[in-house]
Amino acid sequence: MTKRLSSKHKVDRRLKTNLWGRPKSPFNSRNYPPGQHGKSRKGKPSDYGIQLEAKQKMKFYYGNMNERQFRNVYLKAIKKKGNTSENLIGFLESRLDTIIYRAKFAITVFAARQLINHGHVKVNGKKVDIASYLVKPEDTLEIRDKSKEMTIITSSIQTKERDVPEYIQLDEKNKKAKLIRIPKFAEIPFPSIMEPNLVIEYYSR
Repeated sequence: MTKRLSSKHKVDRRLKTNLWGRPKSPFNSRNYPPGQHGKSRKGKPSDYGIQLEAKQKMKFYYGNMNERQFRNVYLKAIKKKGNTSENLIGFLESRLDTIIYRAKFAITVFAARQLINHGHVKVNGKKVDIASYLVKPEDTLEIRDKSKEMTIITSSIQTKERDVPEYIQLDEKNKKAKLIRIPKFAEIPFPSIMEPNLVIEYYSR
């Protein structure tokens, strides 16, 4: 097991959830935190602890952004008119790496980020290698012609672990996808409970 994969598995156990819904998550068989005292940890968490855990879950779910990046998304969300929790989710779901993951071009959001960084993705016909690039409704994403037969892409599309959500239009044959609309929180196929309202509370302290 690679160090990177091992650390993601520890995240599942530390946050006490199968965060990405993967069948091989160790949380499925060991649903307690890692470490010598994982089973014996008790005590009611504080309000701050609950908010922090909600923030950590969301930050890790979207590829473990660093704290500065994640806080910047929050700052954008509070500046935009409307419901701040919905705005936060809207910005996170509009990220290029998230769309590539949702379209099943990558098995994980981490793999999606790698595809983008290595120049395998185009948006509206132009190569984009920035994972945080914000995709707009009706934008078309596609895998570059030279990369369309990559095993990691074809095997990811064929996986039955998850489905492509309704707000993304997928052309599986040509490996193209379109963001139809910015989704609402209720539409997001999270495999574990997410609480964006607690994330907002954490940063609003």
